[in-house]
Amino acid sequence: MQVAIFQFSLFGINTYLVFDPETKECAVIDPGMSTPGEEKAIENFIEDKGLKLTQIINTHLHIDHVAGIPFLRKKYGAPILAHEGDKFLGEGMAQQAAMFGLNLPLENIEISEYIKAGDKIKIGKGVLQVISVPGHSKGSVALYDKEGGYLISGDALFKGSIGRTDLPGGNYKELIDSIESELLSLPDDTVVLPGHGPSSTIGEEKQSNPFLS
Repeated sequence: MQVAIFQFSLFGINTYLVFDPETKECAVIDPGMSTPGEEKAIENFIEDKGLKLTQIINTHLHIDHVAGIPFLRKKYGAPILAHEGDKFLGEGMAQQAAMFGLNLPLENIEISEYIKAGDKIKIGKGVLQVISVPGHSKGSVALYDKEGGYLISGDALFKGSIGRTDLPGGNYKELIDSIESELLSLPDDTVVLPGHGPSSTIGEEKQSNPFLS
Protein backbone atom coordinates (compact mmCIF):
# COMPACT_ATOMS: atom_id res chain seq x y z
CA MET A 1 0.00 0.00 0.00
CA GLN A 2 1.05 3.57 -0.56
CA VAL A 3 0.65 6.44 1.91
CA ALA A 4 -0.07 10.09 1.16
CA ILE A 5 0.50 12.59 3.98
CA PHE A 6 -1.53 15.77 4.41
CA GLN A 7 -0.65 18.39 7.03
CA PHE A 8 -3.63 20.49 8.07
CA SER A 9 -3.94 23.65 10.12
CA LEU A 10 -5.92 22.41 13.13
CA PHE A 11 -3.13 21.84 15.69
CA GLY A 12 -0.81 20.81 12.84
CA ILE A 13 -2.57 17.50 12.36
CA ASN A 14 -1.13 14.84 10.06
CA THR A 15 -3.87 13.12 8.06
CA TYR A 16 -2.95 9.97 6.15
CA LEU A 17 -4.53 8.49 3.05
CA VAL A 18 -3.55 4.85 2.56
CA PHE A 19 -4.35 3.26 -0.78
CA ASP A 20 -3.84 0.14 -2.87
CA PRO A 21 -2.70 1.34 -6.31
CA GLU A 22 -3.98 -1.87 -7.93
CA THR A 23 -7.52 -2.09 -6.58
CA LYS A 24 -7.81 1.71 -6.04
CA GLU A 25 -9.38 1.20 -2.61
CA CYS A 26 -8.31 3.71 0.02
CA ALA A 27 -8.86 4.78 3.61
CA VAL A 28 -8.43 8.19 5.21
CA ILE A 29 -6.88 8.03 8.68
CA ASP A 30 -7.48 10.83 11.20
CA PRO A 31 -9.18 13.33 8.86
CA GLY A 32 -8.28 16.75 10.27
CA MET A 33 -9.56 19.01 7.49
CA SER A 34 -11.22 22.12 8.92
CA THR A 35 -11.44 24.47 5.92
CA PRO A 36 -12.92 24.15 2.41
CA GLY A 37 -9.42 24.29 0.95
CA GLU A 38 -8.26 21.39 3.08
CA GLU A 39 -11.33 19.37 2.16
CA LYS A 40 -10.61 20.07 -1.50
CA ALA A 41 -7.05 18.78 -1.12
CA ILE A 42 -8.31 15.36 -0.04
CA GLU A 43 -11.07 15.35 -2.63
CA ASN A 44 -8.68 16.25 -5.45
CA PHE A 45 -6.22 13.53 -4.47
CA ILE A 46 -8.93 10.87 -4.42
CA GLU A 47 -10.28 11.99 -7.78
CA ASP A 48 -6.89 12.42 -9.46
CA LYS A 49 -5.83 8.90 -8.45
CA GLY A 50 -9.23 7.40 -9.29
CA LEU A 51 -9.59 6.03 -5.77
CA LYS A 52 -12.59 4.65 -3.92
CA LEU A 53 -12.85 5.63 -0.26
CA THR A 54 -13.96 2.53 1.61
CA GLN A 55 -13.21 3.47 5.23
CA ILE A 56 -12.53 6.37 7.57
CA ILE A 57 -10.24 5.13 10.33
CA ASN A 58 -9.44 7.01 13.52
CA THR A 59 -6.55 6.34 15.87
CA HIS A 60 -8.61 8.25 18.45
CA LEU A 61 -11.43 10.77 18.55
CA HIS A 62 -9.89 14.02 19.72
CA ILE A 63 -11.27 17.02 17.88
CA ASP A 64 -8.27 17.68 15.64
CA HIS A 65 -8.36 14.11 14.33
CA VAL A 66 -12.07 14.09 13.45
CA ALA A 67 -12.80 17.57 12.09
CA GLY A 68 -12.98 16.29 8.51
CA ILE A 69 -15.27 13.33 9.18
CA PRO A 70 -18.58 15.12 8.42
CA PHE A 71 -17.27 16.17 5.00
CA LEU A 72 -16.06 12.66 4.14
CA ARG A 73 -19.27 11.03 5.36
CA LYS A 74 -21.41 13.39 3.29
CA LYS A 75 -19.22 13.15 0.18
CA TYR A 76 -18.38 9.44 0.16
CA GLY A 77 -20.61 7.69 2.71
CA ALA A 78 -17.72 5.63 4.07
CA PRO A 79 -18.03 4.01 7.52
CA ILE A 80 -16.15 5.34 10.54
CA LEU A 81 -13.88 2.88 12.35
CA ALA A 82 -12.59 3.61 15.86
CA HIS A 83 -12.15 1.97 19.26
CA GLU A 84 -15.15 1.80 21.57
CA GLY A 85 -13.10 3.36 24.36
CA ASP A 86 -13.34 6.72 22.61
CA LYS A 87 -17.09 6.60 22.07
CA PHE A 88 -17.60 9.23 24.79
CA LEU A 89 -15.24 11.61 22.99
CA GLY A 90 -17.19 11.27 19.75
CA GLU A 91 -20.38 12.06 21.60
CA GLY A 92 -18.94 15.20 23.17
CA MET A 93 -17.64 17.30 20.29
CA ALA A 94 -19.17 20.52 21.64
CA GLN A 95 -17.37 20.01 24.95
CA GLN A 96 -14.10 19.32 23.15
CA ALA A 97 -14.49 22.47 21.04
CA ALA A 98 -15.16 24.54 24.16
CA MET A 99 -12.16 23.01 25.94
CA PHE A 100 -9.82 24.19 23.17
CA GLY A 101 -11.62 27.48 22.49
CA LEU A 102 -12.59 26.47 18.97
CA ASN A 103 -15.59 27.88 17.16
CA LEU A 104 -16.23 24.98 14.81
CA PRO A 105 -19.69 23.64 13.87
CA LEU A 106 -18.73 20.03 14.53
CA GLU A 107 -21.23 17.21 14.64
CA ASN A 108 -20.95 14.42 17.18
CA ILE A 109 -19.11 11.43 15.75
CA GLU A 110 -20.96 8.12 15.70
CA ILE A 111 -18.64 5.15 15.24
CA SER A 112 -19.89 2.78 12.52
CA GLU A 113 -17.66 -0.15 13.44
CA TYR A 114 -15.60 -0.74 16.56
CA ILE A 115 -12.01 -1.87 16.12
CA LYS A 116 -9.81 -3.53 18.73
CA ALA A 117 -6.33 -4.96 19.24
CA GLY A 118 -5.50 -7.67 16.72
CA ASP A 119 -8.07 -6.65 14.13
CA LYS A 120 -6.85 -6.59 10.55
CA ILE A 121 -8.35 -3.90 8.37
CA LYS A 122 -8.24 -4.73 4.67
CA ILE A 123 -7.69 -1.95 2.15
CA GLY A 124 -7.64 -3.57 -1.27
CA LYS A 125 -4.92 -6.22 -1.07
CA GLY A 126 -3.23 -4.50 1.86
CA VAL A 127 -3.78 -4.91 5.59
CA LEU A 128 -3.48 -2.57 8.56
CA GLN A 129 -3.15 -4.34 11.89
CA VAL A 130 -4.78 -2.62 14.87
CA ILE A 131 -2.57 -2.20 17.95
CA SER A 132 -4.13 -0.94 21.18
CA VAL A 133 -2.12 1.89 22.78
CA PRO A 134 -4.31 3.48 25.46
CA GLY A 135 -2.98 6.35 27.54
CA HIS A 136 -3.39 9.44 25.35
CA SER A 137 -7.06 8.50 25.27
CA LYS A 138 -8.91 5.41 26.45
CA GLY A 139 -9.40 4.11 22.93
CA SER A 140 -6.15 5.11 21.24
CA VAL A 141 -4.89 2.67 18.63
CA ALA A 142 -1.97 2.51 16.21
CA LEU A 143 -2.15 1.02 12.72
CA TYR A 144 0.68 -1.21 11.48
CA ASP A 145 1.38 -2.16 7.89
CA LYS A 146 3.83 -5.04 8.29
CA GLU A 147 4.44 -5.42 4.58
CA GLY A 148 4.91 -1.69 4.09
CA GLY A 149 7.11 -1.35 7.17
CA TYR A 150 5.32 1.63 8.72
CA LEU A 151 3.25 2.43 11.78
CA ILE A 152 0.62 5.16 11.97
CA SER A 153 0.96 5.96 15.66
CA GLY A 154 -1.72 8.60 16.19
CA ASP A 155 -0.89 10.69 19.25
CA ALA A 156 0.73 7.86 21.18
CA LEU A 157 4.31 8.17 19.93
CA PHE A 158 6.04 11.15 18.33
CA LYS A 159 9.59 11.83 17.21
CA GLY A 160 11.36 12.40 20.51
CA SER A 161 8.14 12.63 22.49
CA ILE A 162 4.84 11.00 23.48
CA GLY A 163 1.20 12.07 23.55
CA ARG A 164 -0.12 14.30 26.32
CA THR A 165 -2.03 12.52 29.07
CA ASP A 166 -3.83 15.41 30.78
CA LEU A 167 -6.98 15.18 28.66
CA PRO A 168 -10.09 13.14 29.62
CA GLY A 169 -9.24 9.44 29.52
CA GLY A 170 -5.49 10.05 29.56
CA ASN A 171 -3.10 8.08 31.77
CA TYR A 172 0.68 8.56 31.70
CA LYS A 173 1.71 5.15 33.04
CA GLU A 174 -0.73 3.41 30.74
CA LEU A 175 0.66 5.25 27.73
CA ILE A 176 4.29 4.43 28.57
CA ASP A 177 3.40 0.78 29.16
CA SER A 178 1.48 0.67 25.87
CA ILE A 179 4.36 2.11 23.87
CA GLU A 180 7.02 -0.06 25.45
CA SER A 181 5.08 -3.32 25.22
CA GLU A 182 3.24 -2.86 21.93
CA LEU A 183 5.26 -0.47 19.75
CA LEU A 184 8.91 -0.84 20.71
CA SER A 185 8.64 -4.57 19.99
CA LEU A 186 8.21 -3.80 16.27
CA PRO A 187 11.26 -3.98 13.97
CA ASP A 188 13.72 -1.12 14.47
CA ASP A 189 13.41 -0.01 10.83
CA THR A 190 9.63 0.46 11.13
CA VAL A 191 8.80 4.01 10.05
CA VAL A 192 6.70 5.87 12.62
CA LEU A 193 4.11 8.19 11.09
CA PRO A 194 2.71 10.26 13.98
CA GLY A 195 -0.39 12.38 14.39
CA HIS A 196 1.70 15.54 14.54
CA GLY A 197 5.22 16.45 13.51
CA PRO A 198 7.90 14.62 11.52
CA SER A 199 8.32 10.90 11.04
CA SER A 200 10.79 8.71 12.91
CA THR A 201 11.63 5.02 13.30
CA ILE A 202 11.12 2.58 16.12
CA GLY A 203 14.89 2.18 16.42
CA GLU A 204 15.42 5.92 16.73
CA GLU A 205 12.79 6.22 19.45
CA LYS A 206 14.29 3.32 21.38
CA GLN A 207 17.64 5.06 21.38
CA SER A 208 16.77 8.72 21.89
CA ASN A 209 13.23 9.29 23.08
CA PRO A 210 13.68 10.80 26.58
CA PHE A 211 10.32 9.47 27.81
CA LEU A 212 11.18 5.83 27.14
CA SER A 213 13.51 3.58 29.07
